[in-house]
Amino acid sequence: MNVFVNQSSQNARQSGPVSFVRKELDAILNVYGRSVASGEWRDYAINMHKDRAVFSIFRRASEMPVYRIEKQPALAKRQGAYSIVSAEGMILKRGHDLTTVLKYFDRKKFSVIG
Repeated sequence: MNVFVNQSSQNARQSGPVSFVRKELDAILNVYGRSVASGEWRDYAINMHKDRAVFSIFRRASEMPVYRIEKQPALAKRQGAYSIVSAEGMILKRGHDLTTVLKYFDRKKFSVIG
C-alpha cells in the first residue's frame, strides 16, 4: 500500500490568500479615517494575494495609490511583516508591529511660511 503526503502543514496553512485580521483593519481604518476627514485621502482598495495583503490609499479614485500598507507574513521573522510603500515603490517604514508602522502617518506636516 502506497501512502502519499500531498502537502506539509505549513503549505496547507498558506493555501488561501493572506488577509488582514479585524484588529489590523481597525488600526488601518483609524488612520485612513483621520486623513479622509482632513481632506487628504478619498478612496482605498484592499487586495489579497497568495503572499501578501495590500491596503492601497488613493487621493482620487482614478489615480495610482499614494501609499500601500502591505502585510507579508513571510517577512515576519526578518524585517517585519508590515510595510508602508510609496507610489514610487520605495519602502517608507517597515516593522513587526502594525501600530508602530502606522505611526509614520502621525508625523507632523510642516508648511513653508514665506
